[in-house]
Amino acid sequence: MDLSVILSTYNKVEWLEKVLWGYRQQDFRDFELVIADDGSREDTKELILGFARESDFPIRHIWHPDEGYRRSIILNAAILASTGEYLVFSDGDCIPRRDFVRTHREMAKPRCFLSGGSVYLSMEVSEAIAVDDVVSGRFADPGWLRVEGQKLGRHRLRLLSRDWRATFLDHITTTNPTWNLNNSSTWREWVFAANGMETEMQYGGADRALGSRLENLGLRGRLARFRAVLLHLDHDRPYKTRESIEKNKGIRGRIVEDGETRARDGLNELSARRAAGGFLEFGPGREKGAEPLWNSETAAGGVRTQAEGRKI
Repeated sequence: MDLSVILSTYNKVEWLEKVLWGYRQQDFRDFELVIADDGSREDTKELILGFARESDFPIRHIWHPDEGYRRSIILNAAILASTGEYLVFSDGDCIPRRDFVRTHREMAKPRCFLSGGSVYLSMEVSEAIAVDDVVSGRFADPGWLRVEGQKLGRHRLRLLSRDWRATFLDHITTTNPTWNLNNSSTWREWVFAANGMETEMQYGGADRALGSRLENLGLRGRLARFRAVLLHLDHDRPYKTRESIEKNKGIRGRIVEDGETRARDGLNELSARRAAGGFLEFGPGREKGAEPLWNSETAAGGVRTQAEGRKI
């Protein structure tokens, strides 16, 4: 299967560097990494370009101007540009364990989405993790984390090796699988069937809205909290507002109550107006930025899905 990892970022170059080293250490490397950049500064472009020049898998940098929190829009642009038939979503402040991409690939099932797990780190430990800690893999070792001062509690179980114990814990946990953009995956056709992210939604539940639409389409969530694991670096959230959270709650409530399956302003609408979006793709040979290389299947504003046998 062709696989794309879609990673959102915004002006966290120190964190993003650690995350990119995490993807460089993956034990499965047949994927493209598409970075959805919500308007970061020049230093982010330089960091990604350096990794892209040396990487043995494609790294693509999709950017638009900084006009406030517009994560849903840049994620939709990255989805339109991606080439994978299976899409894994995460964030530029989440370091993947070495088996992260492989686990998502191996656990993919028809008509399902995966809900992975995160271990949330303190700021002190987030800052203490060095590149060598990521390369060696000790950043995900519970013993090393405790020495560095991280209180793990029951989350230490998420750092077990991916063996029968992790599988058992995913089967017995009572937690419901949810679609979270820092660690979820599903088939491309279903993301398009749901019309991607809702443009008007800002911070606070925009990812869950997409998850609700996927469930309304009939997808079943599968837990991978103890098998597909990443470590979440601490950060502030200046974009978090009570107004955006309350607005998003109302939208999510409507989606569930009305059984909505498609975003009202999502992938198709963005595809139709993308020329006016200021989108640029940076990379080797595109150092000054150029129009993104949109996926030919979606450049015309829709794809045909096997799921529904129609153009969406």
